[in-house]
Amino acid sequence: MKRPSDARMMDLAIVAITFAGLALLGGVGGYMQFVIGLVAVWTILCTGLNLLFGLTGLVSLGQVGFLAIGAYAHAIAVQAGLGFWAGLVIATVVSAATGCLLAVPAVRMAGPFLAMVTIAFAFIIEHLVIEWRGVTGGQNGLMGFDAPNLAGITFGETEIVMLAIVLAGGLLLAYRRVTASGLGMAMVALRDQDIAASSLGYNPFLTKLVAFAVAAGTAGLAGGLFAQLMQFIAPSNFVLSQSILFLFAVIVGGAGTVLGPVVGAAVVVFLPEALAGLAEYRLLFFGALLVAVLLLAPRGIVGSIAAVLPRRRSEAKAAPRTEVLRFIAPQTRQGLEAHDLGITFGGVRAVAGASFSATPGEVTSIIGPNGAGKTTLLNMISGFYVPGTGRITSAGQDIAGWSMHDTARLGVARTFQATRLFGSISAEDNVIAAFPRGRFGAPFGKLGTDDRRAMALGLLDLVGYTGDSGTPAADLPHVDRRLVEVARALAMRPHALLLDEPAAGLMHGDKMALAGLLRSLADEGIAVVLVEHDMDMVMGISDRILALDAGQPIAFDIPERIRANDKVIAAYLGEGTLSAPPRKLAHQPGAMDTLITDGLTAGYGAADVLQGLRIRVGQGELVALLGANGAGKSTFLRTLAGLVQPTAGRIIMNDASIHGLPPHRIVEHGLALVPEGRQVFPDLTVAQNIELGAYRRKDRPGPEELETILRRFPRLRDRLHSPAGLLSGGEQQMMAIARGLMAKPKLLLLDEPSLGLAPAMTEELYAILAELRDDGMTILLVDQMATLALAVADRGYVLEQGRVVAEGSADELRADKALIDAYLGGDAPAEAAQ
Repeated sequence: MKRPSDARMMDLAIVAITFAGLALLGGVGGYMQFVIGLVAVWTILCTGLNLLFGLTGLVSLGQVGFLAIGAYAHAIAVQAGLGFWAGLVIATVVSAATGCLLAVPAVRMAGPFLAMVTIAFAFIIEHLVIEWRGVTGGQNGLMGFDAPNLAGITFGETEIVMLAIVLAGGLLLAYRRVTASGLGMAMVALRDQDIAASSLGYNPFLTKLVAFAVAAGTAGLAGGLFAQLMQFIAPSNFVLSQSILFLFAVIVGGAGTVLGPVVGAAVVVFLPEALAGLAEYRLLFFGALLVAVLLLAPRGIVGSIAAVLPRRRSEAKAAPRTEVLRFIAPQTRQGLEAHDLGITFGGVRAVAGASFSATPGEVTSIIGPNGAGKTTLLNMISGFYVPGTGRITSAGQDIAGWSMHDTARLGVARTFQATRLFGSISAEDNVIAAFPRGRFGAPFGKLGTDDRRAMALGLLDLVGYTGDSGTPAADLPHVDRRLVEVARALAMRPHALLLDEPAAGLMHGDKMALAGLLRSLADEGIAVVLVEHDMDMVMGISDRILALDAGQPIAFDIPERIRANDKVIAAYLGEGTLSAPPRKLAHQPGAMDTLITDGLTAGYGAADVLQGLRIRVGQGELVALLGANGAGKSTFLRTLAGLVQPTAGRIIMNDASIHGLPPHRIVEHGLALVPEGRQVFPDLTVAQNIELGAYRRKDRPGPEELETILRRFPRLRDRLHSPAGLLSGGEQQMMAIARGLMAKPKLLLLDEPSLGLAPAMTEELYAILAELRDDGMTILLVDQMATLALAVADRGYVLEQGRVVAEGSADELRADKALIDAYLGGDAPAEAAQ
């Protein structure tokens, strides 16, 4: 006998609870019937709020305003002779329409701003019903509403409560069906990752508008029933604290769960009755309960119970590979062309004049050093950015300036540099979310049909995912997250697939498998556009490559010519025209090494980025750490600084172990990190930013120390009392180094100090680094401009995939072929291309 599905079991549970509520009315009377009626009415309101907050993630503290609108609309309609049933419809429609109007400005906001808008709305409604005396009765309120009739039966209090129970049960059933529909999937996707949801074709504004309207409409329906149940309404029934109580009920019951609203409503109604003798302490008990739930059961009562119940595995069988390949093959081969694309941010030209074509059946790669504009180019193509200039042609249309969801619906899919999965749902459901290309379908239609589940499993198999398809995406290791994101993009059946560093953090074998997959996808007729820093992989599978440098295209050609292109080599290793002062005197090593790492292994999650590194930095040395993006350079610096915890090996600094210490303790040992991107405090002055560098020092810096730093960085003197956010990029980089020097470090770590700087500013900065080197400062330098870094360095290491592939003096590394191979790949083709 086939076991009933979880959805079927939930429907039966809702029906059972509804009948239990109706049966309970037969055993109670009087005031207890009224209390049960309140539970049913609040369940109706909380079901809509659960859809808004639990599914969509929007916080509304104005639901009491919609409750008031519904109550007064119903009361006025009944007193005008329109009748009870028409009054309920009017209450629901007027509240939903008001919710739509409020949603237009509100849903464009987030977090506390959205909450403040809804609070202001509740205040407006509260004062409106007080001042509009001719219609609402003002403080005196409205009372005396005729009892409804249905089929000759006059409804008393018992019948009204029964109606409320039935409507509450019906709304819970509707909510359960919405959660399984395309609309429910859109809401969950926007809550977890709004950008990724847009990239699947979901319209953020429309989805949030629907959620707001439904939540307002159910609050209006609850208001109509509340008015009829109370037989009297006044402004005192609709104070702001009621909105907080409704949100409290949703959270305590279990936000996003089907039965959470009824459990939460029962708690907020019955708990005050149980504490009737302690009325003055009621808020104290409510507060204590909320704190207890958030600490002990953050998923709420229902959510916590569901978490410990066994999770059913999908019974669907994966679709065969041949069927999956037929599914993803574009019906008509459509390429992608970019013509003279450009974009500017705050006066800085991020991309200018970028043109390339991605042909169906080919892999077109985009390469370039950090800050070259690769991801920015993908963002323009996918609709995340609006290009300032140029055209983007796909499927015969100019899509430049289209929204991300419109671009996705056309058939342009993408993945992201940092994976953006919907963490609260399973890997399988992440893939299913992409099938409709953002179209909701029937509001109560099931999105995860058996056929779609079989195809989702087939897509996961195709990309090499071997884990449990029912595992929540938030619990997946890094490698699996990458694979699921690719499978999700393929579920859209795209004609153009944009991949932003899909191999980042993957082991060599996983990269080769991914490379083979991308090559096979191209063979199916998909135009694959790849941004990737693993040059062996890029050179092995690409048909053509676009090379960018500082937002400018410098070459668009086949891999063999790109690898030998002088401009491309200069972009990765640095221009030969830039210079830095050499040492005045030969370096004399100190008595002992400042830094030693032995077998250092570290990474993110289950993926180790660093693979047993053995690196030393002598006292007074300037050592360069080189390699392509993704080689592990920044991860190494972050591990030394305590921002990434090592999983194996040792870190010795000045003959003391700093392995695994928290960052603030490592700073006390004399290590200072100047991170990539400067990370200044923009609202603090330049002087305050610099002085923060001495925060962990035991002695306080004197004015003479600041003066010494200003003599070294004269550009900062005139800007000392200006906000740091107003400095140019080069000035911010100088200030960040000055902040590091204020810590009086025994070892200074510099992560990409030349990133984004003009050549003149870069030379000025490196002249300062040469001065620090000659003054005996011990420096470990990471910079994308390898030739410039080696000009000031005494020694260097070259990393590739988290391992040291070359080391030696600066002169030795400049002549070592391994340096170019690390940036642009070896001569041999990648395994995936064979």
